[in-house]
Amino acid sequence: MNAVNATAAALLGLLHAGPMTGGQLVAAAEERYGAFFSVTRSQVYRELPGLAESGLLRLGVRGPRASQQYVLTPAGRRAFKSWLTTGEGSDQLRSPLILRILHAGSLTVRQRGALVDRGRLVYAERLVRAEEAVKSADSSPTATPYARAVADFAVAHNRAVLALLDTVPTG
Repeated sequence: MNAVNATAAALLGLLHAGPMTGGQLVAAAEERYGAFFSVTRSQVYRELPGLAESGLLRLGVRGPRASQQYVLTPAGRRAFKSWLTTGEGSDQLRSPLILRILHAGSLTVRQRGALVDRGRLVYAERLVRAEEAVKSADSSPTATPYARAVADFAVAHNRAVLALLDTVPTG
């Protein structure tokens, strides 16, 4: 069984829906995982050849502008399921914004205010998208209780960051 990292597992999970190109995977990852797990374009294009070489994906239809579809193989399905069932069950929050806030005492009042204002704007927008994801999870005929639980988490996380920003002294 091929062991995969979290980024590779994210891609394998998306490919359960059907063949996709690298660009489609980038967009799907942002839509499906954006609230809690980042997958960059460079990560996607770095992972795909290795997954294909190891037999977890196979090349599909070649599209316009040399885009290449990738198709999940049975070995890829097994590797994904293995990834789902292994691991210690914990993770680490990695937030550049929270790291900046921790060190905000090194900033001027104006810089600190700008940092907080930018953070509020970003997280307010993310909260709107997260609340839309909850509504979508409730109304979609293919929704699962797992999608709803993750959507609820995204709402709570965004609200928590906004509450944190409200506590940062900017004056």
